[in-house]
Amino acid sequence: MGFVVVGLTGGIGSGKSTVARFFSDELGVPVVDADRIAREVVAPGTPGLAAVVEAFGEGILGPDGALDRAKLGEVVFADEAARRRLESILHPLIGATSMERLAGYAGEGHPYALYEAALLVETGRHETFAALVVVAVDEATQVARVMARDGLDEAAARARLASQLPLADKAAAADYVIDNGGPLEETFAQAREVHAALLARFAEAT
Repeated sequence: MGFVVVGLTGGIGSGKSTVARFFSDELGVPVVDADRIAREVVAPGTPGLAAVVEAFGEGILGPDGALDRAKLGEVVFADEAARRRLESILHPLIGATSMERLAGYAGEGHPYALYEAALLVETGRHETFAALVVVAVDEATQVARVMARDGLDEAAARARLASQLPLADKAAAADYVIDNGGPLEETFAQAREVHAALLARFAEAT
């Protein structure tokens, strides 16, 4: 059957990165983090950063020559055409780098790898993966975590949540749901169960 890639997503404040680290560090599953790659492709000296500067000007750079994400955000979040232009630059770079990493893992004998990204369901990309794992919590927990993590008031935290698809909708699209609303020990126990299920499902791939 061949090496397969499983999508891992969740909502803001759901703890998907915590779950991804557990899969990687404790279960030995390769994880490709789309957010991390998005930073790598615009690091100083990269063609990606040069393309972004050409599109939006040197005003998006900090004093050290690195991308100032806050300044770029001010430009693109208020202008859909600008946001689409940025995506047209970054998405191919992120996709190519992700595929390169996954191809490297494919030769190492793993039954599957995880591709961790925030907007898999929103973009419809979840349908391209062999399976989808969603990390879910209730909305009140999401709001509380975002307020605590980012120093926001409740209205601002709820505005962040509103920019993404509700977690319940993401969970409805999932093959496996990990509830991260309780103690971490319970979350990790569920992750082990999902890992076992994925191994049983894709073990013949190796």
